[in-house]
Amino acid sequence: MNILETHDVVKQYAEHRALDGVSIAIPKGSIFGLLGPNGAGKTSLIRIITQITAPDAGRVLFEGQPLRPDHIRQIGYLPEERGLYKKMKVGEQLLYLAQLKGLSEKQAMEKLKIWFKKFDIKTWWGKNVEDLSKGMQQKIQFVATVMHEPELIILDEPFSGFDPINANLIKDEILELKEKGSTIIFSTHRMESVEELCDHITLINKSKVVLNGSKKEVKDQFKDNSYAVSFRGTLADLSPDFEVIANKDTKEGLAEAHIRILNNKSVNELVGRLISEVELVSFSENIPSFNDIFIRAVGGEIVGDL
Repeated sequence: MNILETHDVVKQYAEHRALDGVSIAIPKGSIFGLLGPNGAGKTSLIRIITQITAPDAGRVLFEGQPLRPDHIRQIGYLPEERGLYKKMKVGEQLLYLAQLKGLSEKQAMEKLKIWFKKFDIKTWWGKNVEDLSKGMQQKIQFVATVMHEPELIILDEPFSGFDPINANLIKDEILELKEKGSTIIFSTHRMESVEELCDHITLINKSKVVLNGSKKEVKDQFKDNSYAVSFRGTLADLSPDFEVIANKDTKEGLAEAHIRILNNKSVNELVGRLISEVELVSFSENIPSFNDIFIRAVGGEIVGDL
């Protein structure tokens, strides 16, 4: 089941078309990577989902129903540009924001006690936001986003401004929220975070969806049927059925090569050929990283919807 779907969404700003027929489906209980270069249309799509703006054409469904104003209480949004009131005290601000999301003051206090203990920030309650470091403000903004236990959480560059320790803390909280049943839209330029956290991705470029699918499906689309091998000995020409893309000696006295399978030959046939010629030490498939996939897809090599 999908918690959120967009169907042929269009958004136009004067002469600029920010979204051009964008359709996505976000499975419930998943971490969904919303990726794209700057200016691709990601923020415009997020603003439509959070009802900051409305689409010029197309439909948005939340749990199978047309998106309504009251759905916003089931959504938590952490924008890239943080929006805390800097002159307001941390505790007062979080209580105010919690009540905007439909919690009573008593409910909000109960939930905030849990989060303040979890993040070890009990002494921050009476401080003004402007007196906190950027990383400390980020923690407060994260708490404001998730404290009402929304079904859908939108995180736009959630690790921005965090040191590695606090980034790991937030990563663990994201995974725990998923385990508890929340669905998370995760927008970031950090491809290592996509590798680690996301179940599905959509890549938007120049206002259009250029890549869409599960993490495995996307990686399978970009695999080139090549393998990394290390061995002892001298590798002969393997054509016409196998192409040696690169071949070099290492400091450890081994040789390494990248070999692509051609002519519908099998992996077993490649291994058999290698064993007959060299002492094979290791053999693994070349799986593209999301960083490589991002560059190739945005560069226009592959466009597809899986």
